[in-house]
Amino acid sequence: MQAHPSNLKYLLALFLLLAPAMLASQESDPAAIEPAIGAADREHWAFQPVARPSLPVVISSKWAQNPIDVFVLAAMQQHGLSPMPPAKPYVLQRRMSLDVLGTVGAYESEPPENHQHTVEQLLASPLYGQRQAQLWLDLARFAETDGFEHDLVRKDAWKYRDWVINAFNRNIPYDEFVTLQLAGDELPRDQVDSTATMFCLSGPDMPDINSQNLRKHVLLNEVTATVGAVFLGLQIGCAQCHDHKYDPVSQADFYRLRALFQPGIQVKRNTSIDVMVEPDISVEGYNAERSYIMERGEHDQQGAQIEPAFLRIIGQLANSKIEPTPTNTSGRRLALSRWLMDTNNPLTARVIVNRIWQQHFGRGLVDTPSDFGLLGSAPTHPQLLDWLAAELIFNKWDLKAIHRLILTSATYCQASVPQNATRVVSATAWENREQRDPQNEYLTRFPMQRLSGENLRNAMLTVAGVANNEMGGAGVRPPIQAELKSTLLKGHWEQSPSDADHYRRSIYVFARRNFRYPFFATFDRPAANNSCPVRNKSTTPLQALVLLNSHLTLVLSRQMAGDILKNTDSDQGFIREAIRRGFGREPDKLLMQKAQSFLQSQRNRIIEDVSVGREYATPIPRPVGINQADASVYTDLCLVIFNTLEFMYIQ
Repeated sequence: MQAHPSNLKYLLALFLLLAPAMLASQESDPAAIEPAIGAADREHWAFQPVARPSLPVVISSKWAQNPIDVFVLAAMQQHGLSPMPPAKPYVLQRRMSLDVLGTVGAYESEPPENHQHTVEQLLASPLYGQRQAQLWLDLARFAETDGFEHDLVRKDAWKYRDWVINAFNRNIPYDEFVTLQLAGDELPRDQVDSTATMFCLSGPDMPDINSQNLRKHVLLNEVTATVGAVFLGLQIGCAQCHDHKYDPVSQADFYRLRALFQPGIQVKRNTSIDVMVEPDISVEGYNAERSYIMERGEHDQQGAQIEPAFLRIIGQLANSKIEPTPTNTSGRRLALSRWLMDTNNPLTARVIVNRIWQQHFGRGLVDTPSDFGLLGSAPTHPQLLDWLAAELIFNKWDLKAIHRLILTSATYCQASVPQNATRVVSATAWENREQRDPQNEYLTRFPMQRLSGENLRNAMLTVAGVANNEMGGAGVRPPIQAELKSTLLKGHWEQSPSDADHYRRSIYVFARRNFRYPFFATFDRPAANNSCPVRNKSTTPLQALVLLNSHLTLVLSRQMAGDILKNTDSDQGFIREAIRRGFGREPDKLLMQKAQSFLQSQRNRIIEDVSVGREYATPIPRPVGINQADASVYTDLCLVIFNTLEFMYIQ
């Protein structure tokens, strides 16, 4: 049966009349066009609720010092593996100092027997906060300049760095730490802390861009993606142009989350912004700025209007209702912080304890620490990860409690190689361990880790006896090569006039976004354009050349030699003190012989070299009674120590 022509005309006219309304309705309702969250989406391990697992059954638990070890031992035994013996006391002492404080500790002829007491001393040191801050600032993409063409200085950016250091040293609970950084300006007036909100705006910015709408769009997208990666361990930034290809995060999800930050970012041409500032919503005539999905991520392509909300995969949690604050702000970011720190949020606690584990072992239990999504790695020890997350929540978000557990565990105290062990490890046992656990996935030994550029410099300053541990203040600019400085824009690296500032801890070296301090850049310091969860680990000829030939290492070698020679005038005495400082131990007979042989060979080379006008790298200061040539061999030995694996690695 055929439709009558007049009926077809009527249906066509009706369709043309209703189609725009249907499309508009669809555009104004993002839920109509975004994929639903299904049961299969929630099955992913990271979206499961955090629950404290029972301790696994192991064959013998004598080795275990705390629950961490029980979980680790169970995984070893499942694969027919066993742990290494404990590390020698001096090895463990140096390991913990570098790991917790970011520098070497003073030599101790008899390392303390009370390991727990040592851990408490380290966690109480003001250097602890500096070490933790260095790691956090990588995540916060911190720099003291805007970046881009002009890379203008943000005159107050250093205050955020100091805030982070102080927060770690005060051991403020992680829930408060997060809340202050996201919504410190939205708290009651007696608790307001706008400096902490510099976290949100620490990324690159272009204040002089022609389109300030584009500028705000980029800033909003950047902070939203950063918050998702740092606190949730999800790469939600992938959803700013389209629905995430793998994770259950739609484009609408991204822009709903972005809307939470929208009132706090107020841009003004040619003016850097550093803290979140919201308009007073109680002012007569105030109208909240509307939020939209931006089609294809373009700043000028508004799509469906949306309302601020949280990720659907986690959903609305208790006490996270968005409502105005008593200080007359929107309350959006304050609600976000409550949602993040709700104990029913399955991601927040898992993500931060994984980052702490990564600090101590060089790799997280999840080795994609900012991607817990479907493309990220699964945890090697899922029950241990959940136990640590539950423990953090139980301890009211006390980060030091997790550090303490790890540092006092038998897992952490293992030797990294047979020669560092307190008991003999047979060659067969070591080969079996390396063959059956080549990547150390089951933690059958402590993983050796090369020092970061910042910690390597800290260690050299310390052993040279010139470290300036002054805390706080604007970033300092140590000397750099004149040839390198000539390539920079005028004023981009004006050397600090005070010599003492040249020896400040690495955390206080000025962080220019477009120019990383050369020594740090050589050793893989990340560019501060994006949040960096894991630093690149390169091995390059340039690194060796810098350690051997740079102005920094040469000057510190001279100062180390001069400092040691103040108290000894013999080769043996010099060698003994140099090894104590550099390696944290007494030199054994073989090392003493090699060092003495090196000093003599250097003297012989000097005698053979009859170059006229040769300059010697003499110790600073050079003791009276030692000629330049003889004194320079001590500098050479200190330079050699800086270039050894034993100095450069946490063992």
